[in-house]
Amino acid sequence: MNGKRLYKSSNKKICGVCAGIAEYFDIDPNIVRLIWAAFTLAGGSGIIIYIIAALVMDDDPIDVV
Repeated sequence: MNGKRLYKSSNKKICGVCAGIAEYFDIDPNIVRLIWAAFTLAGGSGIIIYIIAALVMDDDPIDVV
């Protein structure tokens, strides 16, 4: 294992979930946000998943002072 962990990012628009996923996979956060918006508009499941992810994911320990 390479030691990568999934954290909420400080580069956030709402809670940092999409940016945290983007940092984990080394992709642009806007791409993740667009995909998440598509899931939300396609049936609303994106909202529920986002709320769960925001509650479950830890804050980035580097950003916590």
